[in-house]
Amino acid sequence: MSKEEFIKQIAAYVKQYAPSYGIKVYSPIIAQAILESAYGTSELAVNAHNYFGLKYREGRCKTCIGIYNKVGSEQNPDGSYVSSAMQWCKFADMENGVIGYFDFTNISNYSNLKGVTDPQKYLEKIKAAGYATSLSYVDNVMAVIKNWDLTQYDEKKEEENMSNSSLVTYTRITNNKTSPRNHAIDTITIHCIVGQWTAKQGCDYFATTDRECSANYVVGKDGSIGLSVDEKDRSWCSSNRANDMRAITIEVASDTTHPYAVTDQAYEALIKLVADICKRNGIKKLVWSTNKSDRVNHKNGCNMTVHRDFANKNCPGDYLYNRHGEIAEKVNAILNGGTATTPATPTTTKELYRVRKTWADAKSQKGAYSILANAKAMADKNPGYSVFDSKGNVVYTGKSTTTATQKFTPYLVKVTASVLNIRKGAGTNYGTNGAIRDKGVYTIVAESTGKGASKWGKLRSGAGWISLDYTKRV
Repeated sequence: MSKEEFIKQIAAYVKQYAPSYGIKVYSPIIAQAILESAYGTSELAVNAHNYFGLKYREGRCKTCIGIYNKVGSEQNPDGSYVSSAMQWCKFADMENGVIGYFDFTNISNYSNLKGVTDPQKYLEKIKAAGYATSLSYVDNVMAVIKNWDLTQYDEKKEEENMSNSSLVTYTRITNNKTSPRNHAIDTITIHCIVGQWTAKQGCDYFATTDRECSANYVVGKDGSIGLSVDEKDRSWCSSNRANDMRAITIEVASDTTHPYAVTDQAYEALIKLVADICKRNGIKKLVWSTNKSDRVNHKNGCNMTVHRDFANKNCPGDYLYNRHGEIAEKVNAILNGGTATTPATPTTTKELYRVRKTWADAKSQKGAYSILANAKAMADKNPGYSVFDSKGNVVYTGKSTTTATQKFTPYLVKVTASVLNIRKGAGTNYGTNGAIRDKGVYTIVAESTGKGASKWGKLRSGAGWISLDYTKRV
């Protein structure tokens, strides 16, 4: 068993049984077990499941199953030590060993431990009551608490419990919520709001809409941050009650078309907000996984989920979805002492946004820009052009392209393939959104070039794009 595993196991039992004995603080008890048992590796821990150095007292510990004989030592007031053969409590397992600790201290001599919430005061009181003879006992145990940040296991004070972010610039609480949530906050779920709104617009929408929807926070296009549902309450956001009971949900202003890109201001504000949420709720590390099973089952430490995990939706859009790993990395840098604006480790490469007709058509490139706004401006000037990131993902489609699409004259095609995939975008590099299997007649409302076909057509139904190579115009 590793040190980390020992701490988690002992902490779980301490938190489970302490309240029934009137004990309000857990970190000093966990630290006592670490110090007394050397992370569960001492002779007493291994052979007697005695993790607290509990001497045998007949009838004191109801879970004690016998006596373990071993030489022990005690420190005298002058600093000298004396060793002698001693009798120690023996327990069946770790759980009973923890119960034994609370039984051992559940006598009048230790009654002043009940209700104490400060770790150091707890240790000073238990030392004064005769629990330990080491002259530096309090300092030694406090050092363990600090080294392992064990106060994370303590109950938070009422005024600190599930507070809201101080980064909020606008507050309007919606009635679309469940109060209170029934699970500790341990997950982050980021959404795209599909609209370049401010935080005020987003919060006002959730407060007035007839739809049963909301989010804890709204991040606006200008970097503003709105509070719509208090952190202590569950938002109605991710199409999954269990997820929203444990997650802080964040709606981020985005473009209204694939890939639902967000502004640099919104992205930077999102990073800062998520880091703040993690700090206040004891989330030590943000972990993302591209494996849906890891996300929805919180495997391998994963504590980030997305709306598409629970519903047939594109949310949070490919722009944010493809950046979840980067979001986790930037947030963790802040949690480890860095900042959102100044990376803890300087980067040696810079993202370049390329303006092309398609990612595969490198010859059509109009330029490569380090500033997204400049790339967007170039795409707007050239009909049929889009902005691509370094991985070939479309982050923006030019306005002139959109205008051209709006002027497009729809026409009918008959599908000639037995099975024709419907793509979320114009190209085989986009995911599928079903398939056509009836060789029927369909209306095309837009055309585009893209990977895997000479031309792509957009279906009037909005289901997506099909390869026109497998159709016949009628």
